[in-house]
Amino acid sequence: MSARAVTAAAAAVLAAGALAGCGSTQKAGTAALVGGDRITVTKLDQTVRDWRRQFRADPAANDLRSNSANPGAQLGGESDSDLRGALTLLINFRVARKVADKAGVTVTGGEVDAAVEGLNNKGGAESVTLASGLPRAYTRDLARLVATQFAVMQRFGASPGNLPTPQTQQAGQRWNELFRSTADGMDIEVSPRYGGYDPGEFAIGPVQYRLSTPDSGI
Repeated sequence: MSARAVTAAAAAVLAAGALAGCGSTQKAGTAALVGGDRITVTKLDQTVRDWRRQFRADPAANDLRSNSANPGAQLGGESDSDLRGALTLLINFRVARKVADKAGVTVTGGEVDAAVEGLNNKGGAESVTLASGLPRAYTRDLARLVATQFAVMQRFGASPGNLPTPQTQQAGQRWNELFRSTADGMDIEVSPRYGGYDPGEFAIGPVQYRLSTPDSGI
C-alpha cells in the first residue's frame, strides 16, 4: 500500500485546558476523548516532538511526505497542523478497532506483520509512518489500521490484492460509511484548541475562530 493510500486511510481529534471555559466535560490536560479513552496533551506533545526529530533525520520519509496527495503533508517548520495530524491518527486507530468489532473482523498479529511488510515494500514501514505524521514507535499501529481496512473491505467483498474492481470500489465505500457512522457514535470530544473532529473527513479540521457572545457560554 502506498504512502498516499496510508495517508487517505488515516484521520481524527485533539487537546487542552481551554475546554473548561466552554462547559466541556473533559479534564484539563486532555487533548481528546474517544469513547471514554483519554488522549492527554502531554502524550500528544511528546509524540509530535519525537516525530519532528525523527522525521528531519529520515530522507525517505521527507520524500514520501512531499510527494503525498495530502495537502497538509508538506515539508516545513513546526505548526499546529503537525498536532492535528498526529491526533487524527491516534483517534482513528481507536475508531478502526471499533469498526473491526462492528464488522465482525479480528485482525491477527500475522496480518499486521503482512501489512508491515507491505509498507516496507513501499518505501519502508518506519519511513511511511514518519511521512504520515507519527514517530517510528507507531509503525505497528499504522500497519494495524491498514490491515483492518483491508480485512473489513474483504468482508464486504473486495477483490484480493486490492484489484480495482467494482466490488472493491463498493467495499471501499462501505468501509468509509462504517468508519464514519462508528466515529459518529463514539462520543469523540476534541479540545477546541486544536479544532474539531469531522467524521465525514476522518480528520480534525483547523480551529474555527469566532467571537464570543453572551449566550455562547464560552
